[in-house]
Formats: sequence, C-alpha cells, structure tokens
Amino acid sequence: MQQEQRKIIHIDMDAFYASVEQRDNPALKGQPVVVGGERERGVIAAASYEARKYGVRSAMSSALARRKCPNLVFVRPHFDKYKEVSQQIREIFFEYTDLVEPLSLDEAFLDVTHAKKGKPSATLIAKEIKARIKEVTNLTASAGVSYCKFLAKVASDVNKPDGIFVITPDKAEEFLEQLEVKKFFGIGRVTAEKLNKQGIYTGADLKKMSQQELVRQFGKSGSYYFNIVRGLDDRPVMPSRERKSLGAENTFFTDYTETEDLKAQLLKIEDEVWRRLQRSQTYGRTLTLKIKFADFEQITRSRTRFELYRSKESIHEVAIELLMNEAPFVKGIRLLGLTISNFPHEEKGPVQLTIEF
Repeated sequence: MQQEQRKIIHIDMDAFYASVEQRDNPALKGQPVVVGGERERGVIAAASYEARKYGVRSAMSSALARRKCPNLVFVRPHFDKYKEVSQQIREIFFEYTDLVEPLSLDEAFLDVTHAKKGKPSATLIAKEIKARIKEVTNLTASAGVSYCKFLAKVASDVNKPDGIFVITPDKAEEFLEQLEVKKFFGIGRVTAEKLNKQGIYTGADLKKMSQQELVRQFGKSGSYYFNIVRGLDDRPVMPSRERKSLGAENTFFTDYTETEDLKAQLLKIEDEVWRRLQRSQTYGRTLTLKIKFADFEQITRSRTRFELYRSKESIHEVAIELLMNEAPFVKGIRLLGLTISNFPHEEKGPVQLTIEF
C-alpha cells in the first residue's frame, strides 16, 4: 500500500525580534536595527533587513556589526514580548493543525496533510496562515511548502521576506540539483567548504558521491546528505519535544577575578534560571556551572542530587560551591553560565509539550 504524500509547511518569521521592535516603535522603521547588546562583547540576536544590506547578521559580534554599519541602531531585547507574540502565532497554527513542531520562537513545521480547516491545498493554507499572522500581529512571515521537512525548510528561505515558495514532488529533483550545497539545511559552513574544496558546489555535484564515500567523510551525517539530495526525508512533524536542559549564561563586559564580583554575577544568572524553571514548571537533578576564561578556555562542573532542584536556595548553594571549588582565579573570567538538566519523566510539568514557542 502506497504511503500517503505528506503536506508540510515551514513558517519562518521575517527578522522576528527586529521586526517586533520596528512594529512597536515607528521611529525604527526603515532603520538598520539590531537586537542585542551594544557593548564591545555583545552579540547580535537579530538584524533587520535594512541592517542585513550592510552584511550584519545574527550571532555576529556587536563590534564587527558596528564596523560594517556605523549608523546601526541597537535595541535591547524584550524576550517576554517576543514570547507573547510567538504564542499568538502558535495559536494561529493550531487553527489549522495539531501537528506543529516548533524549532524556535520564530519558526515551526506544520503537517497539514489532514488540515482542520482551509482548502485541501497546502499552498493555499500557507497563504491563509501568512495572512492571519499579518492580521493578528502586523508582522510578516515566509513560508515553504513541500512533501517533506527538509524541502519545506529550504523553500521558506527562497523568497524572503514575506514570500512563499512551493516545491512539488515532480520539481524536487531539478530544484535540488541546482541548489548550492551551502544552502542545504543540515550542511553547515565548515562542511560546505570541505565539499567545495572537492569541487562539489551544487546538489548535482553532491549526487555523484556514493553513500559509502559520504559516510566515510562525514559519519552518520553522510547518509543524511545522500538522502536529502535525492529528496528523501521521511521524518514526521513531531508536535511534542522533551526539553533536555534549561539554563542561562552571561558574557561580561569586564573580566572578573575577584570571588565577590563573580558571586554577584552568578546570583543574577541564578535568578534568570529560577525564573525559567518556574515558568516551565520543569525541575531537574543536575546543576552544571560553565566557566569561560579570558583566554577562551572553557570548563564545566556539575553536581547531581537525588532530590530535584526545586528551590532557588538549593541552586544558589550548589552553584556557589561549584564556583568556589575552582578558586582562586588567576585568569580573568569572561562568562558564567548555569544549566539544569536530568529531568525525571514523571516530574515534568504540564507545559512541557509546548516548549517556549
């Protein structure tokens, strides 16, 4: 019996954080806006399309972004607001299907093979969803439509911003053969460069490599590359994802060596971790401290308990102990982070299935 052809949509909000800030502050419209810290060691969380024209991208250092665009407008992030908008968008998705797999606050896969409402066409459903998002949030989204997750993800990036692109089964082979390997979802920059050095620039080039050769060079990922270049991806849309860890970290403007300074900084991070634990109603048994030194050496120290970390005091007690076990600090510390993990299945809170989208 032939398997039913899936109808998958990938929705990706356009420059989400920056667009929310431009929407809420008319003075920012048309300006090269970035969301992130302006300090020397800050990192760009999102860049408006006006900023991207200068080569500014997310995950870029604030210093480099400033050099690329001297008139860059920095805006501090407002994550509570982004999550609120993201929740509005998720509710729109659920109008059409319960099979929603969030990838982050601003993107998700939807399986609309058996949609709750709308036309039988996935393309028309994607257009309806884009229109609903615009109506409810006054923001734009781009959509990719295809029969599998990989192609839907790649398609959503083709006509950004505020675009839609459809890859039907009969057009998949031609599309993939012409696609640059650096644009394949799942092939990172380093892998793309390695392939380029071998003369492999497009899907057509990649298709000439045997599965054995790809596995030899890239391990298990090689089989994934072998399949996706042929349009083979049977991964289902997974509406429930289990959180494996929850944490927070902070990169400091100044390197710290004094324990009192570090304790004060760690306390701020503890507050944020506790706030996130309470919001998700998820508690774990392992606390991990991450320390990054001024020379970028990084270490982690963990403590697993039989009891769950269910109080702010328990987190503070162990976090300070882990920190002081490494004192004195000869080298300056540029970053501290705390992560809670090892969540017992039976202890998960009721919002576990909807993880922050």
